[in-house]
Amino acid sequence: MPAPAPTAPRTPARLRRARRVTTALFAAVTTGCLVALAAFAAQLDAGSRAAALDHEADIRAVGLSRAVWSTAGQVHLEPLREDELTQGTAAFAVLKAPAAPGGTVRVVTRSGAALPAPERLDALWKRLVTDEETVVRFSAPAGDGRTLRWAASPVWDRRIDAAVLVGVDPARQQRAHRTLVHRLALGCTALIVLAAAVGHLVSRRAMRPALRGLEQQEQFLAEAAHELRTPLATLRLVLEQGTGPQRAPAAVDTALGLTDRLGRLVTGLLARARVEAGLREVELTPLRLDQVVELTIDELPDRAAVTVSTRPAVVRGDPELLSQAVRNLVENALRHGGGSPGQPVAVTVAPGLVTVRDHGPGVPRADREKVFRRGVGAGPHTGTGTGLAIVRWVAQLHGGTARLLDAPGGGLLAELRLPRESPPAATASSSSHQGASTVSP
Repeated sequence: MPAPAPTAPRTPARLRRARRVTTALFAAVTTGCLVALAAFAAQLDAGSRAAALDHEADIRAVGLSRAVWSTAGQVHLEPLREDELTQGTAAFAVLKAPAAPGGTVRVVTRSGAALPAPERLDALWKRLVTDEETVVRFSAPAGDGRTLRWAASPVWDRRIDAAVLVGVDPARQQRAHRTLVHRLALGCTALIVLAAAVGHLVSRRAMRPALRGLEQQEQFLAEAAHELRTPLATLRLVLEQGTGPQRAPAAVDTALGLTDRLGRLVTGLLARARVEAGLREVELTPLRLDQVVELTIDELPDRAAVTVSTRPAVVRGDPELLSQAVRNLVENALRHGGGSPGQPVAVTVAPGLVTVRDHGPGVPRADREKVFRRGVGAGPHTGTGTGLAIVRWVAQLHGGTARLLDAPGGGLLAELRLPRESPPAATASSSSHQGASTVSP
């Protein structure tokens, strides 16, 4: 049955909540800044439009007051007939002083919208006479219900005899202001949605290192379980079979050997975890590759199903990691390639090269790169999906390669290639079974 394809790691619930909170905070901060900026822009626009409206009313009122003149209480309006400032005003009027003190302001001429209420005109006149201002501005409803912006400018003849009153309709400016506010609201809404989307993407990108760390942790636990399962099972079997008085000494010796192997496995797993986490660099020292392989094979419980052929080979590497890679290659061959008495797994060591040959069904060429990925089984067989991935990782860490080839006469040939190190004359002798010793350069 084909091995299942690796599935993408699921995001833990805590990280999903953190991502949502990060997105919400990013959107909230962006919303606050945009709302404050939009409010400031709207207020600034309203103020500038009000100032422009007052400026227009001032120009018209002052200009027309200079065109009107008065002599002996008589107001002359002839120049107003040809003055362009009267065009485009919502309301226009010339006011005259009351006939008697305390009387009502008289309207000499008017056009456009109805004027404010008489009491408002009386209050305006008193302010002009009292303060003697050049322009008096105020907002008041006209007779048709519209609220206009008014400007009044006095006409002098040794005293204020008359005043020009101009009303400007702010509706156009208000419509333009509302249009701006609507556009600001739409723009801010679009930017808030965009900020939420960007925050979501940014939080997702920020979570990637954490997800990778969790994925590496999960992979490491799976690989650690894979590495420790076999020696623990063997140790249990040895202890169960060595309960008798005659078998006890041999069982104890075997158990001690397995315990040493477990110690080296734990040390190698811890070293690999620290390397993958970036806590330390791999220390590559010159060592005898043939001795590393021989010691690794001797520790296997199925040692009789493996043949070893070695030549002296010196490489720069980490003995624990290389031993782990070789062990995974051999165990994978034993698991999927048989290892029967007539067809043992053959391990060969040459300078810079370790090959493991089995007589199993092999792996299709289309799947030979896939089996080196973590979480993928070995071809049509059920596997843990970690052993060959560790081999590829160790090879790359040492600047080498790992690949699968067709073996001559059938079966599979696994290659672990490493950069060669020139051995000193004192160490270029036949290999021994004394362990993985390092070589001084």
